[in-house]
Amino acid sequence: MTNSKSIKSLVIYGLCIALVCVMTMVVQIPVPMTQGYVHLGDSCILLIAIFFGKKYGAVAGGLGSALADILSGYAHWALFTLIIKALMGFVAGSFSNYRYSKSKFMSVNTTIASLLTIAVMVIGYLIGGTILKGSFAVALTSVPSNAIQGVMGMVLFFAIGKAFDKVHLNNYIHKFQN
Repeated sequence: MTNSKSIKSLVIYGLCIALVCVMTMVVQIPVPMTQGYVHLGDSCILLIAIFFGKKYGAVAGGLGSALADILSGYAHWALFTLIIKALMGFVAGSFSNYRYSKSKFMSVNTTIASLLTIAVMVIGYLIGGTILKGSFAVALTSVPSNAIQGVMGMVLFFAIGKAFDKVHLNNYIHKFQN
């Protein structure tokens, strides 16, 4: 990899991390039963993973979301968030073939990728909540809220992603990365 490509890649990683962090923090709707919040960061993770690939999705999802937790007063969740959101970005980028093909954004693979990320998030926070709260039953109460957060993120992801697809953003990203 040339020095120029390394710098471009580093800049893209930094911008993606910052974007996930900001989108997670800009609108936070508190959810008392989970002691957490619903936010826009999940849709951003999906967009990055689908348009830039699984590595960018994992790094931006994990670091951006964990940073948002730390800056928002949820530092006790940061390690769990780092792992869960990184896994979400990796899964989304792995299961969608949009970035590497001439397929349409609205596809079975993209839908499966986004549904899998919801499952990763719900199960991940169930495990994390069980560890932090010391009770599976108590952590189980977070499942509906996390599922709603995931669905909201997926709806926003499809709306924005469809607009990005319509302007052929993928072509610009590919040119910029080369």
